[in-house]
Amino acid sequence: MDFTLQKTDPNSNARAGEITTDHGKIQTPIFMPVGTVGSVKTIHQRELKEDIESQIILGNTYHLFLRPGLDTIKQAGGLQKFIGWNKPMLTDSGGYQVYSLSNQRKITEEGVTFKSHIDGTSHFFSPENVTQIQRTIGADIIMAFDECTPYPCDYDYAKKSMHMTHRWLKRCLDEFQRSEPIYDYNQALFPIVQGSTYEELRKQSAEEIASQEAEGNAIGGLSVGEPAEEMYKMTELVCDILPKDKPRYLMGVGTPANILEGIERGVDMFDCVMPTRNARHGLLFTWDGIINIKNEKWKNDYSPVDPAGTTYVDHDYSKAYLRHLMKTKEYLGAQIASVHNIGFYLNLVKTAREKILSGEYSSWKNKVVKNLEYRL
Repeated sequence: MDFTLQKTDPNSNARAGEITTDHGKIQTPIFMPVGTVGSVKTIHQRELKEDIESQIILGNTYHLFLRPGLDTIKQAGGLQKFIGWNKPMLTDSGGYQVYSLSNQRKITEEGVTFKSHIDGTSHFFSPENVTQIQRTIGADIIMAFDECTPYPCDYDYAKKSMHMTHRWLKRCLDEFQRSEPIYDYNQALFPIVQGSTYEELRKQSAEEIASQEAEGNAIGGLSVGEPAEEMYKMTELVCDILPKDKPRYLMGVGTPANILEGIERGVDMFDCVMPTRNARHGLLFTWDGIINIKNEKWKNDYSPVDPAGTTYVDHDYSKAYLRHLMKTKEYLGAQIASVHNIGFYLNLVKTAREKILSGEYSSWKNKVVKNLEYRL
């Protein structure tokens, strides 16, 4: 993997760059649609490629390990071939899912024993086998196994957890270096900065992660319930420490406003289930604000779903029709809303990149960010 930093905004830390993988190039800043089990919910791969123009998608180690299982993926030649996706892919390590199974897992120095949310069977994840699982899944970018601390989290627990994440990282890196890719392309491993919302711990973790000189770095343990200002504060602190010549990935973030604020602080990569999850509940993101398409006010609104939208659904269908589909629980409604929202997110980061390259990101962001959270 290679990263080229092309431009930094003169009035902020916003950056435009390009990541090169064996499956293609990714222009940053970038949003990665979440394809948890090998599918971005309700969206065809063809739509992702041709209509939304997604450059990279994300899969999840925990879910793919359980279903369809590693044998199926390996026999297909890797996840990309299994799902019909010929562009870059990233897998997270399952650390967040293990964190979310707080009543069904036990964490030790060796790793995590957990029960499947599907059938209750017991499984074990360690830094070593999670690295090998991700080798088998075959994403271009894989993540180190970490513990994602909850919020709120007391200082002593956050410190203990952070140090364990660092020890796990060394084991991940050792396993990664002594193993080879299973398929005919290279993979990169990203460490993850932890430390909850404690400045001292975040600084310590960022310095430790930076010292590993990995091909890219991630910021984890945020967007787990803390106030947005805390998230921005921790992000800025960490980005000031992580190397400038490597991509920075803020995991699980977030709203359109969160993304623009993260870009301003120096983040290059984002992912979140929010655009598709909200779409399935009838919430549409637009440049003017958020539409709840189920509201009565749209019942006889025959204007396009989003006149400023960049995907075919924005212009082929009306708000009134989409409202009808959502109210009658027709699957097509969730599909239209999901294509719109993912298309909007990709257009958001594409426009942000253009503003960075033209040197006007900061002033542009300040103008648009308030509208993005307005309820229409």
